[in-house]
Amino acid sequence: MEQVHLFTKKLKPTHISHTLSVPTDVLEAFPFPQGAHTMKFEAVDAIDNVWRFCLSTRLTGAYPKPVILRSSWHRFVEQKGLAPEDRVVFFMERDEDNDMVRRYTVRAQRKVMILMGQDIWVDVEDLPLYGL
Repeated sequence: MEQVHLFTKKLKPTHISHTLSVPTDVLEAFPFPQGAHTMKFEAVDAIDNVWRFCLSTRLTGAYPKPVILRSSWHRFVEQKGLAPEDRVVFFMERDEDNDMVRRYTVRAQRKVMILMGQDIWVDVEDLPLYGL
């Protein structure tokens, strides 16, 4: 199983309160049904919880402008206690034999320190008081 990094997004206030914008160049990693502009997918977090997200692209305009809709995104934000300046990281696990996507994973992370000029990020589940 090969793990492929799809994207990392540092969260802004609009990502917390509305939708999560997704880089256009990762759309090929999501198999939209023919003619559809939305698709549902599941992603597993650091503690093996399954999250169901809805990815949508706009119907008009110069480029698709993909977003994860608030209806599926907001629960994740609330459960993880995410805030502006946190980040999310999405990965895809692919079967190397037949190039099929096996699953998506998502990490919610918070910067805990800067060490020797490098940001140190930790999964929010590993922080003290998570889930209390």
